[in-house]
Amino acid sequence: MTTTSGYPAGTAVWATPVPARLRPGDLAGLAAVGLRTRKLRAGLSALGIAIGVAAIVAVLGLAASSSAALLAEIQQLGTNLLTVTNGQTFTGQNAELPAAAPGMITRLPGVTSVQDTGTVSGVDVYKSPYIPAGETNALSVDAATLNLPAAAGTSLAQGRYLNAATEHEPVAVLGAAAAQRLGIDRIPPGTRIWVGGQWFYVTGILKPAVYTREIDSAVLVGFPAAEKYLHFDGHPSEIYVRTTPDDPAVTTRVDNLLGYQANPENPNQVDVSQPSAALTAQADAKGAYNTLFLGLGAVALLVGAIGVANIMVISVLERRSEIGLRRALGATRGQIRAQFLAEAILLSLAGGAVGIAVGVAATASYARGHHELLVIPAQAWAGGLAAAVGIGALAGLLPAIRAARLSPTQALWSI
Repeated sequence: MTTTSGYPAGTAVWATPVPARLRPGDLAGLAAVGLRTRKLRAGLSALGIAIGVAAIVAVLGLAASSSAALLAEIQQLGTNLLTVTNGQTFTGQNAELPAAAPGMITRLPGVTSVQDTGTVSGVDVYKSPYIPAGETNALSVDAATLNLPAAAGTSLAQGRYLNAATEHEPVAVLGAAAAQRLGIDRIPPGTRIWVGGQWFYVTGILKPAVYTREIDSAVLVGFPAAEKYLHFDGHPSEIYVRTTPDDPAVTTRVDNLLGYQANPENPNQVDVSQPSAALTAQADAKGAYNTLFLGLGAVALLVGAIGVANIMVISVLERRSEIGLRRALGATRGQIRAQFLAEAILLSLAGGAVGIAVGVAATASYARGHHELLVIPAQAWAGGLAAAVGIGALAGLLPAIRAARLSPTQALWSI
């Protein structure tokens, strides 16, 4: 007599056991246990991942923070500032702007303010006449008009600027860098400097000029005083032109006419620029350095990946008995493979999390020190974390496959 299963009646039939399903929580627990038993080795392997991710987050964060600060300054100062400078003649010599150029530019439609400076040649500045003649600190002496700070996008840090009375007298206002190089951080009554072989009294110090860096290292005196005391010829060397705010079309139109209006006879000897555009281009140029540092971060990630792969290979060799025991108790090849792959991913994930924290902290410290907005792009931390997980998966894939291929008999030989 037989049963419907094909076996004789009374025959014992053993069912093939179905392997227990390894849930994600159990898998994470197994991976954590594997790493906790080798803390020092795991920590050193994760360090390379952390350094690489920190470099990526910091580079992108610093670039974004600097860019945000620059855009905020440009928005505050406006993009309606144009500068006119003397170019070169056909023979390569410095050209000369006509003395009437500022007045002619004022007549252009859309121009709201025109201020200018003129470089006084052959005049050096010292804190006292006892300073050696060669220690000029690369300072320039410029004649300046009375409303220059507002047009150039700066203001007074302390003291007073030139006015209708002091522009005729031996009185000077220092740019931010000029004051620092001369060692003047405050202006008590009677503060004076040695300019062109005579004393000039200092009445003010300007704040750093974002658009017009040349003003920072200049000692500014009035046009009449420059002509009277320093033998200045009265010709402007740089003209600052403000156009109608919030109207790019007007700024573009004035830009196209400035050369002809400033020097109708030789418009090709006039250089016209827009400082806000130059600043934006400067920020774009810094992207090359960002790419370099991102490359260094990628190298650190590669080193970290090698470290993760190394620890996982060693882990497979050291844990052959554990693998054999688990296989003997019913664990499948896929479960063994998943366990070791999860360990590699968890190790890289921990390194990535630490790297993100370090990168954010470094960016925050830099932004706070430079009074900038803290900006961490989403692609910085998300990309860093994704790179860490991907690297962990790739680094742990081969060791995981190798562990899964061990048969229970081969693995238990090491017990």
